[in-house]
Amino acid sequence: MSTPSKGLVRGGIDDVRQVARGWRWGRRSQVPRSAEEFVPPAKSTVFPSDWSRRRPAMAAREVAQKAALQPLFRSQVRTQVDGLDVLERIEGPVIFVANHASHLDTPLILLSLPDEWRRRTAVAAAADYFFDTWWRAVGSSLFFNTFPLDRRGGTMAATPGEVLADGWSLVIFPEGTRSTDGWMGKFRMGAAFLAKEHGVPVVPVAHRGTYAAMPRGQDWPSRGRRQLTIRFGEPLVAGADESVRDFAPRIKDAVAALLDEDRTTWWEARQRVAAGAVPDPSGPPVAQWRRVWEQTESPVADAPTKRLAAWRR
Repeated sequence: MSTPSKGLVRGGIDDVRQVARGWRWGRRSQVPRSAEEFVPPAKSTVFPSDWSRRRPAMAAREVAQKAALQPLFRSQVRTQVDGLDVLERIEGPVIFVANHASHLDTPLILLSLPDEWRRRTAVAAAADYFFDTWWRAVGSSLFFNTFPLDRRGGTMAATPGEVLADGWSLVIFPEGTRSTDGWMGKFRMGAAFLAKEHGVPVVPVAHRGTYAAMPRGQDWPSRGRRQLTIRFGEPLVAGADESVRDFAPRIKDAVAALLDEDRTTWWEARQRVAAGAVPDPSGPPVAQWRRVWEQTESPVADAPTKRLAAWRR
C-alpha cells in the first residue's frame, strides 16, 4: 500500500476513534434543559359563577339579602344615601365605579340601590381571594352576585364584557384592592375600557366611613354602629373621540368630587370643581400613622332639615 493510501486510512481510523470517544453511548443528550421545547403550564379554570345570575339563584339571593344580609348590616352600621335620583333618569346596564376601602363597600353599595337595580347588578371580585375556595365562592356569589375578575392569569368562566352584554350592571373598584390607609389609590383603566367598548354609562360612587368601621385586617365591624355615607353622581359617557386614557381620569375626578361634596356641601364642592381645586383623594403626603388616624373618624350624617312650604307643593 502506498504512503498516501496509508495516510488516508490512518486518518479515517483516527476520525472514527474521535467520534467514538465523543459519542454519549446510552446516555442522555448533552442539550441543556433551557434549550428544550417550552411547554406552557396548564391554566386552572376559576370557579364558575354563571349559576348565580339564573332565576333560582336570583330568587334565593333576594331572600338571603332581604332576610339575612340587610338586617345584619343595619344592626352593625348606620347609613346615609344621597344621589339616587340620578338612576331615575337612566336605564341599565351601567357600571358603578367606587373607591375601595373595606369589605363593607360591596354590601353598602348593593343595599343602597333601589330593588330593581340591585336585582340586576353584579360585582366584580378578585378571583384569587373570593374564589380561592368553593365555600367562599358560593357564599359571595349567592349573597353579592359576584363573578371572578382575573388578577393572576387564570381562565375565567365569564368576563365583565359578557356580564354586561347579558344586561347586568356592574360594580367595579378600579383600585383593584382595598386601601391600606383609607385614602383612595390609583385607578386602573378597566372600567373606562368596558364603558367605552360596550357603550354603557359610568355612575361614579363615593362612600366614606367604611374604613373607620372595618379597616383592612378586621373581620367584623367595630362596635357602636359607625356612620357610613354614600353618594351616587351624575352618569358619565365616553365621547365618540375620547380615548380610554382620557376617559379614566374623568371617572376618578368625578369620584373625588363626590368625596369632597360629602365632606363639605354640594355648593362648595361645585365651586372647587369649577376652579380645578378639588382636594386630592389620595390624601396629604404626611406620615402613614397620620393618614390612618385621619380616616379612623367616621363621617357625620347630615341633620334632617325641614323644607319650606313652597318646596312641598
